[in-house]
Amino acid sequence: MKRGKKYQDSAKLVDRSIQYDAAEAVALVKKAAPAKFDETVELHIRTGCDGRHADQQIRGAVVLPHGTGKTVRVLVFAKPEKQDLALQAGADYAGGEELIPKIQNEGWLDFDVVVATPDMMGVVGRLGRVLGPKGLMPNPKAGTVTMDIANAIKEIKAGKIEYRLDKANIIHVPIGKVSFTEDQLKDNFNAIIEAILKAKPAAVKGQYLKSVTVASTMGPGVKVSVAKLTA
Repeated sequence: MKRGKKYQDSAKLVDRSIQYDAAEAVALVKKAAPAKFDETVELHIRTGCDGRHADQQIRGAVVLPHGTGKTVRVLVFAKPEKQDLALQAGADYAGGEELIPKIQNEGWLDFDVVVATPDMMGVVGRLGRVLGPKGLMPNPKAGTVTMDIANAIKEIKAGKIEYRLDKANIIHVPIGKVSFTEDQLKDNFNAIIEAILKAKPAAVKGQYLKSVTVASTMGPGVKVSVAKLTA
């Protein structure tokens, strides 16, 4: 894959043979971000899990101390009496069964997170084919299936993100924007690493974290020393 000159210049700042500590990695990512827009800083964690086995799955959520830098649009599925409460708590949209055809037939997806009360999961389940592949299905482990809608919305708006294994057993999560300070990015980085270390499945044998890389949307990846993170 041929890369542009800006990327190549940025890549020269990073020594691929070195595994940096987290603070150095974050500083390098900020310095090497080549785009004119405010790039997202992403964390990519390759694990030793085998997600084909249920007892080696990882899925959860963590509130980033400084948020993601992105405005998150929340859709809530609830019974009518809870819909007003959801909107008052800061939800962007709230509804029930009437939203099914809008999403299924009209392709309406102007939201980033879906929260549902447990008694609405029968309705939301009908959207599995649409929401599932986009990672938008509410899930109790992520705190998005709950009766405490107000608190769920508050946490999501404050910077709660979900993490889960992809098919290659890698976790991809945002930790902020290039415009964040190094300290803010490091705090967010530490919050995610701490949550993922705690989420280690008992069934995983051998090395749990195989590699950790930080990168901006358009910039080169910077490897982080796994040994220092797990020491």
